[in-house]
Formats: sequence, structure tokens, C-alpha cells
Amino acid sequence: MTHLRLAPVSGPDLPAYPIGADERLDGHSFVKWNSARWLSSRTYKLMAWDMQGMARALFDLCQTESPVGTLPDDDAELAVMLRADARRVAEWRALEFGPLRGWYRVTCGGVIRLAHRVVTEQVQDAIERRALARLSEDQRATAMRLDRLRKALLKQGLSRDVVADDLLIDRMDAWLQANHRTRRTEAVYRSAILHAQAQKWFARSDWPGG
Repeated sequence: MTHLRLAPVSGPDLPAYPIGADERLDGHSFVKWNSARWLSSRTYKLMAWDMQGMARALFDLCQTESPVGTLPDDDAELAVMLRADARRVAEWRALEFGPLRGWYRVTCGGVIRLAHRVVTEQVQDAIERRALARLSEDQRATAMRLDRLRKALLKQGLSRDVVADDLLIDRMDAWLQANHRTRRTEAVYRSAILHAQAQKWFARSDWPGG
């Protein structure tokens, strides 16, 4: 016996999709596929193989849509994505174990789209992992830049005690970031020392020429 489910009804109380249209994952991250979760789900156990293939395709295709992780709420567009007739898509929407199982209507900047709870969780996880990776990259880049600054200041004659002052180094780096974004030469580092002296950033006056 074929089980039917009611198609979602659009209206003013639709939930807002939590991911913005400007978010992209292509070339930056990937969405995890939890095989154990899939194999233990009712969808896998009760959905026909051909329906499973289309459902899995939609999980992949939605990663390239905007907002990422959503599908168009349009039978004609879904038909193109599934290489099927739009009339079949309308039928599949009503099936309890059809390829659109679990997809529901949401609002995305005034546009109604389809979202899937599990897909949304996975996309949010991918975005968070990408943000953490970028933070890690930024931290490494900052650490390397500060290390170069300390070494350059030592070459300019500052003592190890002076370049060990984290507050001083942070101030000088911020000034260099704001005023010398290009290649940092000896002259640039010397100008940073002169600026630090003028601003009275040194705890004592043991700087070259002081």
C-alpha cells in the first residue's frame, strides 16, 4: 500500500532559513555524509531504491543552490534536476517515502524555498568548520608576521627584552598593518621604531640612537 503525506502549505508562518544567500561552500569546504545515520534511518529502510537515488542526488544538488542547502519550490525546476517530468514531481511530493521526503517550505529573503533539517545541520557544520579553519590560518599568519617583526627589530638594534614586550609588538604591528601593507623593508621597520618612540610605546629608551 502506498503511503501518502500532505505536501507543505505555504503561508505567512513559514520558518526563515538560517543560512544567508551569500554563503557558498564550493571550493572552501565540504558537507559530511553520515553513513551510519543514513543507513539507520526510516528513509533508507523503507524507500525504494530508485527513490533513494533521487533523494541522494537532491542532497548533493542542493549544495550548489542559493541559499546553499535549499531546493527550488518549483516542480518544473525540480523536474530538470531529477531528469523527470514535472507531473511526476508533483506525485512524488505527496509520497511519504518519495525523493522529497523531509523537505519543507522556508522563506529565504522573501522567496519560498525547500529545506531539509538534516541537510541544514550538515551545511551549518561545514560553514562552522570552514570558519574555524580560516581562524586557524589567520592565527598562523599573524604569529609568523609577529615573529618576522621581532627578528627585524633585533636586527635594528633593539634588545631581546624590548622585542619580548607583546603590547609593544602588537602596537607596532597594528601601525604597520595600517600604514605599510606592502613589503616591509629595513626602512619600514626603522620608521615603525621612530613612530613607537614618538608615541612613547617603549618601556625604556634602549632603542637604536636613543
